[in-house]
Amino acid sequence: MKTINTRSVDVRTPDGVADTYIASPDDGAAHPAVLVIQDGFGLRPSLRALADRIATHGYTVMLPNAYYRRGRAPVVELPDFIDPVQRPEIFHEVFPMIRELTPERLRSDVGAYLAWLAASPLVTAGKVGVTGYCMGARLAVLAAAMFGDRIGAVAGFHGGPLVTDTPDSPHLIVGNITGELYFAHAGDDDHMTPEHIARFDRALTAAGVRYRTEVYEGAQHGFTQADTSAYDADAAERHYGELVALFDRTLRG
Repeated sequence: MKTINTRSVDVRTPDGVADTYIASPDDGAAHPAVLVIQDGFGLRPSLRALADRIATHGYTVMLPNAYYRRGRAPVVELPDFIDPVQRPEIFHEVFPMIRELTPERLRSDVGAYLAWLAASPLVTAGKVGVTGYCMGARLAVLAAAMFGDRIGAVAGFHGGPLVTDTPDSPHLIVGNITGELYFAHAGDDDHMTPEHIARFDRALTAAGVRYRTEVYEGAQHGFTQADTSAYDADAAERHYGELVALFDRTLRG
C-alpha cells in the first residue's frame, strides 16, 4: 500500500470549471488513472476517503464535482450521516441536479476530465478506469460507450437505472464499450430488479462485452457509502476487492 498526496484542482470544461479532488501516490511517479463518478448525494468526505483508498493501490484518482454547474462542493448541505427516511427533503434537492446531467453534458464533462488526465504528469499513458456509484454507475456506462477508445475498465455498484424505456438507456449502447465491466447489484434495490439485471446482462452478452455481474444478497441500494443508512461493511469490503482486482488486471500494461 502506498502513501498518498491529495489536492483540489479546477478542471475547465466547456460549461465552466469543475472543482475536482485528486489523490495519487506520493512517490512522484506516474500511475494509471481512475475516474470516480459520485452518487446522487454529491462530492463529500466519504467519497474522498474512497478515492484515497483506491490511490493507495497505485492509482491517480480523479473525483469531480458532477454538480459544478450549481456551485462548488458541497452543493447540498448534508448531515454527517445520511438517512433519507429521516431526511426525505435531501432527494428534493438532488433530483433536479441529477436530471440536469444529460448525455450531452456528460460527454462534454468526461471529455474534459480525460483531457486533464492525459496531460497530467501523474498519469501513465494508456486507458483509464472508471467506477460509479448509484447514478454514477449509469453515467459510467454511458461514458464508456462515448469514449470506448479511452476507457479500459468500468465498475458500477448499486447502480441505476441501467435499464429504462428511453432511447438513452445504458443497456442500449453497451455495444460501443471496449473495456471490461464489473457490476455489483444490491439484492434489495428497486432501481435494478432481477428483471432489470437479466435485461442488462442479456444486452452485455449480445454486445460481446467482457463483463461479470453479481448480486450482493441482503445489501441495500447504496451499500458502499459509509456515511449513509444503507451502508453494509461486508459488502463494501467485497466491493473494494473486486474494484482493485478489475483495475489491476486491465490498467497495468
